[in-house]
Amino acid sequence: MTKFSEIKGFAFDLDGVITDTAKFHTQAWHALADQVNVTWTPELQESLKGIDRMGSLEMILKAGNKQDDYTHDEKVALASWKNNHYVELISGLTPDDILPGMADFIKELNDKGYRASVASASKNAPFILDKLGLTDSFVGIVDPATLHAGKPDPEIFVRAAEILNLLPEQVISLEDSAAGIASINGAGEVSLGIGDTTVLAAANLNFASTAEVTLANIAAKLD
Repeated sequence: MTKFSEIKGFAFDLDGVITDTAKFHTQAWHALADQVNVTWTPELQESLKGIDRMGSLEMILKAGNKQDDYTHDEKVALASWKNNHYVELISGLTPDDILPGMADFIKELNDKGYRASVASASKNAPFILDKLGLTDSFVGIVDPATLHAGKPDPEIFVRAAEILNLLPEQVISLEDSAAGIASINGAGEVSLGIGDTTVLAAANLNFASTAEVTLANIAAKLD
């Protein structure tokens, strides 16, 4: 595996890694599931992690065997309704909503000359980073609207490395979902999973929480 001395940059998922907007996604998707009369379950909730907006909608409709009940335009309208509800929920985000340890870790990267980008399925990532006061901490953000496929396809993390102008093996990417870890591994980058190790068993590195993520702790696991 890549040695720590070879690492030049980091790519971050957003939800569950930098801030917990996942709870707002859950509220908004749950409300949409209720609207289309699909039973909301913990299994359905877990399956949506790391999946883009239209992909998540399709999974909800499929869970209720309703995937053929709506036209494409109606599905787009449903996804827009969910996003508008979600944006209302996240409009009150502040830097206090950054997950434990992440503000210090991102500052540490900036101070020590590492490049950082964001690889999130969320089209709201620029808005969220602005609310958190982190926009200037990143070289750039992958625009999910330009991707041909979402996670677990590796494209989003390939693009995140390109934004950094680095080779995949020079990048450590942080994720909290199994789909995200699969995406990172497919891109040839070092995968750092945050959360349940049984769910994220395919990750190269594992940390139970964001509070544990520091350069020193990463170096200790890599070298």
